[in-house]
Amino acid sequence: MNLNLTKPICFFDLETTGINITNDRIVEISILKVYPDGKEESKTWMVNPTIPIPKEVTAIHGISDADVADKPTFKELAKEIYNMIKDSDLGGFNSDRFDIPLLAEEMLRAEVDFDMKNRVSIDVQTIFHKMEQRTLSAAYKFYCDKNLDDAHSAEADTNATFEVLKAQLAKYDELENDTKFLAEFSSRKKFADFAGFITYNKKGEECFSFGKHKGKRVEDVLNDEPGYFGWLLNADFPLYTKKVLTAIKLRAFNNKLD
Repeated sequence: MNLNLTKPICFFDLETTGINITNDRIVEISILKVYPDGKEESKTWMVNPTIPIPKEVTAIHGISDADVADKPTFKELAKEIYNMIKDSDLGGFNSDRFDIPLLAEEMLRAEVDFDMKNRVSIDVQTIFHKMEQRTLSAAYKFYCDKNLDDAHSAEADTNATFEVLKAQLAKYDELENDTKFLAEFSSRKKFADFAGFITYNKKGEECFSFGKHKGKRVEDVLNDEPGYFGWLLNADFPLYTKKVLTAIKLRAFNNKLD
């Protein structure tokens, strides 16, 4: 089955130094780009994270410091990777909560202005969990009747994710072969940032989801307590969250000028 696409979609998977979106780094990224005409293009990069890979993490994905010592850094690869995904929607397994947020952090550190405007994301894990409540290896076995022998290899996980989505479309009549439908179906609670610090109220206005200002409109808080914005920018929040906060502040400032 071919996906019904109106634009390319890039399925991707990351292997990293850990699971902290703000502080951890990519050590491997694999992208499978699928075009509306069914053409496929794939590429995998090993990345020098510039920080040590913990032994317990190496035990999971098999990538050690020595494996990436002579590889390019993400900053050196960022433009090439961005050029591959810039015209595409994104897909992955647990990508909405981990891979996309971490990729965004790496892009912003490399001074590439990455965001999700004009694109949607399909999280195959969410579809799977809503339907069957399993892991990627189990999903691959359940939907495709294949064993994922190279689990935690970015390339194997990426290809398996694409195959699982196609099998899900074939299995479930209620799933529409449409990227916007699949993106909405696979999404969880909507956030303005990836990390979930800024959510939306019923009116679609950005609100803080944490701390003393939880539930309050971001624009109101930044207006009433200017020093809070400075604290947020200097605190240990993801770069993408800071980008969203800055955009909200600039939007409010411009609205005052109108």
